[in-house]
Amino acid sequence: MDLGGAAGTPQEKIFVCSGSQVRGFTKKGKQFLTFEANLTETINAMHVSGADLFVCASYIYNHYCDCKDQDYYLSGDKINDILCVSSEDTSRFSPVLACQDRVLRVLQGSELAYDIEVPGAPSVLELYNKDGGEEILFGTTDGKIGLVQIGERSAATKWEIDNEKKKGGILCIDTYDIIGDGVSDVLVGRDDGTVEVYGFDSSSEPTLRFDHILSESVTSIQGGCVGKESYDEVLTATYTGWVTALTTEPQKAEAGPGDEVRMSKETQSKIEALRAELEQLQVKVLQGREQYQQTSQSSTAVSAVPVFSINDKFTLCQDDASYSLTLEVQTAIDNLLLQSDVPIDLLDVDKNSAVVSFSECDSEQPNGNFLLATYRCQANTTRLELKVRSIEGQYGTLQAYITPRLQPKTCQVRQYQIKPLSLHQRTHSIDQDRPMNRLSLVGQFSFAEIHSWVVFCLPEVPEKTPAGDSITFHFHNTFLGTQLEASYCKGEGHFRSDNISTISILSDVLSKEATKRKINLNVSYDINDDSVSHTLNMIHPKLEYQLLLARKVQLIDALKELQVHEGNADFLIPEYRNILDESANLLEEYKKQPAHLERLYGMITDLFIDKFKFKGQNVKTKVSSLLEILDNYDLNSLLDFFSEA
Repeated sequence: MDLGGAAGTPQEKIFVCSGSQVRGFTKKGKQFLTFEANLTETINAMHVSGADLFVCASYIYNHYCDCKDQDYYLSGDKINDILCVSSEDTSRFSPVLACQDRVLRVLQGSELAYDIEVPGAPSVLELYNKDGGEEILFGTTDGKIGLVQIGERSAATKWEIDNEKKKGGILCIDTYDIIGDGVSDVLVGRDDGTVEVYGFDSSSEPTLRFDHILSESVTSIQGGCVGKESYDEVLTATYTGWVTALTTEPQKAEAGPGDEVRMSKETQSKIEALRAELEQLQVKVLQGREQYQQTSQSSTAVSAVPVFSINDKFTLCQDDASYSLTLEVQTAIDNLLLQSDVPIDLLDVDKNSAVVSFSECDSEQPNGNFLLATYRCQANTTRLELKVRSIEGQYGTLQAYITPRLQPKTCQVRQYQIKPLSLHQRTHSIDQDRPMNRLSLVGQFSFAEIHSWVVFCLPEVPEKTPAGDSITFHFHNTFLGTQLEASYCKGEGHFRSDNISTISILSDVLSKEATKRKINLNVSYDINDDSVSHTLNMIHPKLEYQLLLARKVQLIDALKELQVHEGNADFLIPEYRNILDESANLLEEYKKQPAHLERLYGMITDLFIDKFKFKGQNVKTKVSSLLEILDNYDLNSLLDFFSEA
């Protein structure tokens, strides 16, 4: 939905798009426009400016003027939002597309003028000045916010706010002077229900002035004066349809004699009206229930499955290399069953109040399960957030069975692909100075076929085959920090990485996919031995930290016993006293990262096996010696073992 109107007049016309159709309404609700955009895909973003209409489907951008076709552009990745900026003289306007590949694309007519790299996949765009101008606010799916000034040939980033507290992704942004200092504040709504107000100090840097947490994702946010004259409000709409207002009006009641609370007549009448409305609604609900019972018990009754929609999101979190699975239903969730046919770890989430129980799995069976977990939700839980961590090289499907509190009992299944290189994330560029290994494929395959194999292997790759004859993608591993470059075209593919295990996984999976299609591949490798010590040096700080954490956690119980026995901890050395002081934080961190140490051990073992696999040697018999070295870890001893084996 967007507001529009003739330039220079109040923007009072309401434009709504659904499917591939755009409709216009006056503020009194009269429909004055029905326009069929004739797009093969559903419109998911729209902007109206005067007589100009800009619409976007998944990959397609269209510009219409007075409902006549003007410009067209095919994007390289999914378009999440669109906005139009105009210069001060309004003679030039530039559409800006927020694209999934962490880029804002600025268009001129039907051509790409330039693009701007942003720190995450942009989900929403908003003009900082509602009257126009060239400054655009953007919010990302991983919770970052920024301001960009769009020029004719280039753009400049004014500021960016990182998501240090790991809050939800940004769903909506608005600007309004809610604080009343004459400067527009930034209002932000997130998918975890957080509402934020950012104000500006003298340095023009935004600072968080206010936040409030709702129980559902915030789908829309606006500032304005709605409920009471001279008191500004922040209005929000949430996923299940609640409209909530946060007001600047003081809400503290005055305490009178005998501590009785005095309310104004206006507040009293408001409460009485709400009570009367609530009673009417309760009567209606009871009547509806009685009617349903009578209908369901009649001889002609037919059991109907209740329809419910699920808002779900499965995203890779860069900070802790885990996948966040968010499920939101428009009614209360009764329980959730998670099933996985690949090994994954469930991580602790503070916001999750559901009770989890695990069932035994027989992973040895064909199509066996590695994970079966049930979450039983508390009453009125409409949103669940879970975190899982996968192992690269192990790929399959994670399934979520969602059962809401509806009668008759019904369940929906959602599937999420765990890809072979699941911990890799798209990035704009890589460090070319690192020691790189190379995998080259040559064969009778089309551009579309090799692209489909890359989509199968790696996350964040658009399913649509890219325009042109060839493409290059860059990735970095969120767990280890290693990198990957994928360049391919018809009949040829080249993959470069500073991690031998990444090359090994790609080689196995791509060969398997080609064999399925009966395509012969000519596979060649160029292995750089320096990359092994480089990868071990990247693992070293993480492994050292986890070993130290594990040792500290092992000491906690013994130190607490000593403290109780002696009456205090003054006799302990400072290091042990510090462990006691930090014991709660250490245990919490250790609990949040189950099997972290085992994962690092597994990566080093895979690296060892893969190094010698490319030399035609099987060193699985030496793995026990490697594990002994890891138990008494020293980086130099490990490097020596890798070079001597």
